[in-house]
Amino acid sequence: MRSLLLRYGLAMTSVVLVAFLVPLGLLARSLAQERAIGVARADAQQVAVFAGDPSDEARLRATLAAVNASNRESTAFLPDGRVLGVPAPRTDAVELAALGTALTAQVTGGAEVLVPVGGSAGTTVVRTFVPDAELSAGVARAWTVLGVVGLVLMAGTALAGNRVAARLSRSVRDLAGVAERLGAGDLEARVTPSGPAEVASVGAVLNGLGDRVSDLLAAERELVADLSHRLRTPITALRLDVDALSDPAERERLTAHVEGLVGAVDTVIHSARQHDRRSPARCDARQVVAERARFWAVPASAQGRELELELVDEVAAVALDEATLGAALDGLVDNVFRHTPRGTGFGLVVARVDAEVVVTVRDAGPGLPDPGVLARGASGAGGTGLGIDVARRAAERAGGRLDVAVGPGLTISLVMPAA
Repeated sequence: MRSLLLRYGLAMTSVVLVAFLVPLGLLARSLAQERAIGVARADAQQVAVFAGDPSDEARLRATLAAVNASNRESTAFLPDGRVLGVPAPRTDAVELAALGTALTAQVTGGAEVLVPVGGSAGTTVVRTFVPDAELSAGVARAWTVLGVVGLVLMAGTALAGNRVAARLSRSVRDLAGVAERLGAGDLEARVTPSGPAEVASVGAVLNGLGDRVSDLLAAERELVADLSHRLRTPITALRLDVDALSDPAERERLTAHVEGLVGAVDTVIHSARQHDRRSPARCDARQVVAERARFWAVPASAQGRELELELVDEVAAVALDEATLGAALDGLVDNVFRHTPRGTGFGLVVARVDAEVVVTVRDAGPGLPDPGVLARGASGAGGTGLGIDVARRAAERAGGRLDVAVGPGLTISLVMPAA
């Protein structure tokens, strides 16, 4: 951004300099030409004073000699055809001046100033030649001075523009850095508003946004924690009911389920209360899927569902913790139990495809009667609509995506980069 602003400033300065310096240079050339022509016209008029009277030919010769002695080239074309002074060709311009018209004509090597003088014997034409060197005298120096002025102005613009651009770009860089930290989850990041009023205003708004997000997340954590605490009462009642069972095997099995539910609630409370930034999560997707398969094998067997488990031979590490990946799998498998008939088989697959780990839940059910259930938070069978949404968020948290394929059955895959 700094270099871009500097280039813009230099471009604008260049346009202004061209708009002013080029006309000044052309004006300097025009003034030099007018000055040289003016001097030549004065010399011609000085000679013309004695060109009208034939009796003053001696004085005419003397005047021509005096004028030409100062590096001028003056010539007098007499009516009788004689040429006095510096020899010069009788051009068309001289013939035109002999008709009584004073003029300045461009010729090879310069310009000639022609002044007609009428007399009793006819018209005498006085010619003074101005070489190109005199017509452009001082023009090169003027252009040099203008060029130096332009370079000084460009250097000044670059210096001042660099300081202004550095200040502005520093303010914008600070904003970008804080925005990146906020986006990465560092809600304590704040910027000191600086720079122009507009940039400082954006900094103040960004700080306010960080405060607002922090407040909203704190409120959400409190809400989740409170809801989790409220679940303890029915869980306690459920535990008492389980303890009252007479069948030891059934009591042990249900007690394990209740303890798993208590652990899940405790995890939710801990996560809701956790304000510090956590270290990057990591788990072996193969191990998590194998554990959840053992859990779901029991209800699958009770409903006559065949469970196929396919695991890759190598470690399939992903950037998720075990609880998050397990919750995503549970949500997808729960959808299989909710939305497919009893006896419908399903499978859990962990595969490695290039640098990605693919965790797939597939079933042999009727597919998706309503594609709208793939929308965030949508449900087509009276549920909360969070199963697919939880899986999608888990995949995105690991830097991946959720792929859905329909027919035959339904296949949902969490495609995540290998950690």
